[in-house]
Amino acid sequence: MTDLERARAAFSGDRFASELVGCVIDEVGPGYARCSLRLGAQHLNLLGRPMGGVIYTLADFAYAVASNFGRDTFVTTSSEIHFLAPATGDTLFAEARQIRFGRRTCLFEISVTDGAGTNIAYATESGMLVQNEKGSTVP
Repeated sequence: MTDLERARAAFSGDRFASELVGCVIDEVGPGYARCSLRLGAQHLNLLGRPMGGVIYTLADFAYAVASNFGRDTFVTTSSEIHFLAPATGDTLFAEARQIRFGRRTCLFEISVTDGAGTNIAYATESGMLVQNEKGSTVP
């Protein structure tokens, strides 16, 4: 089984992002994930653009995959997102990249683009270790 297949299987348990919203893992690597979302009518706001919460969910899902796949378990402690431009097209992409990864904390940047390659959002997320790879809970 490839890393991508393992990541998809592991994160299928994130039912909100994967089942309800429709986020898909496209690529995964050490400290990195690229996820996508094919937009439907349920994702759009009154103006016909993707709702901010949908964009944030995709960014947060990419962070979760990048920070947790094949590693200890980290949860978000802080998150900030900047919406830069309205999205066009029917697909969004989020790329999460590790900035710092320590023993108990991590920091990632996430860029969200649309199908035309336009930067529509930029986010940062920090996390805290809650369980090590051996399954022990961290106080």
